Formats: sequence, structure tokens, C-alpha cells
Amino acid sequence: MSKKGKVLVAMSGGVDSSVAAVLLREQGYEVVGITMKTWDYQGSGGRTGKEVGCCTLESMNDARAIGIKYDFPHFIVDIRQEFGDWVIERFTEEYMAGRTPNPCVLCNTHIKWESLMRRADDLGCEFIATGHYARLRHDEESGRHVLSKGLDHNKDQSYALWGVSQENLARTIFPLGDLTKPRIREMASEFGLDEVADKPDSYEICFVPDNNYRRFLKDRVPDMDEKAGPGNFLLSDGTVMGQHEGYPFYTIGQRHGLGLAVGEPIYVTRIDAESNTVWVGPKEELLGQRLTAAQINPIKYADLTGERDAVGKIRYKDEGAPCVAWQDGAILHVQFAEPRRAITPGQAIVLYEGEDVLGGAWIQTVGEPEKVAG
Repeated sequence: MSKKGKVLVAMSGGVDSSVAAVLLREQGYEVVGITMKTWDYQGSGGRTGKEVGCCTLESMNDARAIGIKYDFPHFIVDIRQEFGDWVIERFTEEYMAGRTPNPCVLCNTHIKWESLMRRADDLGCEFIATGHYARLRHDEESGRHVLSKGLDHNKDQSYALWGVSQENLARTIFPLGDLTKPRIREMASEFGLDEVADKPDSYEICFVPDNNYRRFLKDRVPDMDEKAGPGNFLLSDGTVMGQHEGYPFYTIGQRHGLGLAVGEPIYVTRIDAESNTVWVGPKEELLGQRLTAAQINPIKYADLTGERDAVGKIRYKDEGAPCVAWQDGAILHVQFAEPRRAITPGQAIVLYEGEDVLGGAWIQTVGEPEKVAG
């Protein structure tokens, strides 16, 4: 075994994870590559005419070819059952509950890291590594493993990693955290990774390759019309504005595709699964300043009790905004300095202190300003 140890590298067949694997080998680690098959068209549908994403035969072959070229073993593991039980089922359940899910966080928290750790133990690997753009350090004073934004803020993925446990972070390496995307592509060429150097980034959710959530949900919920058929679009005063096609097919903040002509822009402001109602209104009604969240995972500190000044991100591409946060039992309370647009139940609130992730939780409720507790 190398002096730096043995590391299991998650390889999707894309440029980021491929460079991560070769870079670690060049740094003196004993590398083992692994590609996880998480879904297939038979279970998810949405054929686009061309396979895309990380579970295609082409991607697996690209990852394996890199292992052969750089003389490290590469394995493919089938985790479709695990992925389906956790990520795809919860994705469906959240939409059916009137919330907008974040499957990437669920995958990272409950599938990718847990599956990697089990395989790492089986293969005698001390560490796991991924191609995420994030940084990680061990704080000697607190003993905490602190997650931070990647150097390339345009590609930073720390928001999607807030749910990873301290136990798993302790064995994790992010080789790309101090690099930019342009530099990664340069390194791919320098390493001779011609098969992946110019691969475009994938932005769609892997198991909805056609990006058609309505089609996906209808395929997954055969009795959709009975459970969530047409219902009313309502204004906040109760005025019926028209008929929607089923509440799961809408998201907070949505403007296009409503089929409503009212002479001014109108947005989805609230969704009630129980009554199959979709509320709509002007953009002012999208503003909220308070939220509560559950299933808290603290990262930088052992808990989030006491009022903390932070910057809160309410979605992946959100730039973040100043807020005060405090934990009360199992509930995280967040109050922003200024109203935020389209705070959405089902998404995550992730708190930052400078570049460091304080922690995160799943958004449950949204409210108007309220005086911060004592």
C-alpha cells in the first residue's frame, strides 16, 4: 500500500471524476475506481434518442479505460435498488406531497456516500474521493471536519453536500476543491484523457434524462388522475382563476406553462396537496423572510443552537443572503435580513460562515417576518 493510503474514487465517466482519480494517483495514493449504476431507462423512461449521464455504457467504458491506462483497478457496482428505494421514491413522494425535492442532496447523503463507504471497507480503502468542487479540512481545535466552498465559485457544489455526516467526511477527499473548471479540462488533456477532456457537463437529473417531470411522475404513479387530477388555480383571496392539470406538476415560483391570461405576470405562490389547490399571484406574494427546517445536519460546529449570523442559500444556484439562524430542538429557524423570493418547501437551506458550511436542513414552512427569539 502507498504511503498516502488507498482511496476509492467514484468515477462517473465525466471529466471531473476522471481527473480526480488520475490526480490522486499522481499524488501517490493507491487508487481504486468505482462506477455506480444507479438507474436505467427501463425503470425511469424518458428516452432521448441518445443516452446521457453517468449510467450509460459509454460512461462506464470511459471510466474503465482510464483505469486501464493508469494501471488501477476499476469496478462497476449495481445500486439501482438502493437508489430507487431512497432517491427515486422520495423524489416522487415529495412531488406528491406538494413539495419540490432535491434529489442530488438525497443521493449524496443516503446513497453515494453510504454505498461508497461500504465498498471502501470491502476493498480495504481508507478513503473515498469524488470529483465534487468543494473543500474539506479538519479543525484541530473543535475536532470537526469542515466543509467549504470550492475555489471555483461558479462550480461550487458544497450546497449539495450539506447532508454528509461527520463520520463520512472524515474519510473523504475532494481533489478538485482548489482547482477551477478550465484548469480541470487542461489537466485532462495533459493526462491524456482524450475520451473525457471535452465532455460537456450534465445538468439534468440523471434519472429524468428528458427533463420531463410530468412524464416521469405519470409513469411512476399509475393512478395519478385519481390522486392528483385537475383542480383549481386560486388567488390569495379565494378567486378561482382557472383549472390546473394536477398539483404535482407545478413548483413554487413557476410562471410559464400555467395557461392563465390575467394581463400581468402571475406565479405559483403555494401548493396544497390535500385540497389539490395551486395558489397563484403577483411576484410580491412569492416573498418570504422566515422559514423553518428539519433534519438538521450541523457541520462546522456540533450544533446550531444560539443565534448565529450567517449567509443562507435556499437553492443550489442561489447566491445566498444575510440571515440569523437558531436551532430549537429538532427545528432550525432562519430569518433573513430582507425578504427572499420563492422559498420552497422540499428544498434545503444551507448556512455559510464565510466560505465554510455551518450546516443545513430541509425547508418545511415559510413565513413573514417575526421577531428573533430572545
